[in-house]
Amino acid sequence: MPENSIEHIDFKELNEKSISQPLVKHIYTADPSAHYFNGKIYIYPSHDVDAGEAFDDLGSHFAMEDYHVISMDTVDSEALDNGIALHVDDVAWADKQMWAPDANEKDGKYYLFFPAKGYDGIFKIGVAISDSPTGPFTSQPEAIKDSFSIDPAVFKDDDGSYYMYFGGIWGGQLQRWREGVFNASEPDSPFAHLPADDEPALCPKVAKMTDDLLEFAHEAKDLVILDEKGDPLLQGDTDKRFFEAAWMHKYNGKYYFSYSTGDSHLICYAIGDNPYGPFTYAGKVLEPVVGWTSHHSICKIENDWYLFYHDSSLSKGTTHLRSVKMTKITHLSDGSIETINPYRATF
Repeated sequence: MPENSIEHIDFKELNEKSISQPLVKHIYTADPSAHYFNGKIYIYPSHDVDAGEAFDDLGSHFAMEDYHVISMDTVDSEALDNGIALHVDDVAWADKQMWAPDANEKDGKYYLFFPAKGYDGIFKIGVAISDSPTGPFTSQPEAIKDSFSIDPAVFKDDDGSYYMYFGGIWGGQLQRWREGVFNASEPDSPFAHLPADDEPALCPKVAKMTDDLLEFAHEAKDLVILDEKGDPLLQGDTDKRFFEAAWMHKYNGKYYFSYSTGDSHLICYAIGDNPYGPFTYAGKVLEPVVGWTSHHSICKIENDWYLFYHDSSLSKGTTHLRSVKMTKITHLSDGSIETINPYRATF
């Protein structure tokens, strides 16, 4: 449901027809990264605030300046806002735009991974550490060496290895790193430096983490997504190609890489045999939501899997004021994921 249709929506009816309701309503939250730590659900979203800027394709209207951790005892219990876990003022290298984060746990410590723009206007990815899954978190003094772009997601594999998946085009600046260094030309254009429609799409990035989870163990690699013929998706494949919102989960020995297609408003997924891929496009996880962006995570809670996502129904379609939701997700017998419609009717 692209944002350009919102003027025709009855939001009271929309909320009645939604398959799930916002987990919290006192603040706006988006981009939920959910984890199940020690028998409890923890959600690491971004915190939407109104920047007072006009909507643009660089995301200037997304002014997020801090992170709150949302916790739930069970999937049916009330969601609790645990307050500010990290603020941009407490990150020495970061200037603004604390966008979509993720977290993970190792040896009793909790690690918050987050993107932010430095004082040079370039996105990098930082790490903050806490003894508690709800924080407060203490940031490392510098961003991860050789990190760039946005939307980090850190996946723990069965052998105890951790991998970061990241990247986002347009305002996420991924297209500016095509030559291995940041291209600062045409700074006001999110479309500069993109491949042509008939060229291979930009790839999300993957890097194994060092044992302390503070650095990349190697230079970030392309995560290639293939079509059914085994060819890389093209930039013009806007209903399938990667835009942002990387996420990884593992099911029945297979690796499921899911992501947002951005301007076509879908959450899609691809399946591979190892953490680096290649991955083959397999279908849609989530149909479009109200609001421009779509961003998600997939988390196993006890014996079931859940999709955490957001929409703008609570703010009546305001694209930069979103609310986190959750719903059960189904892996079918052939390994595919049943596509979810976030609303019970078409608006």
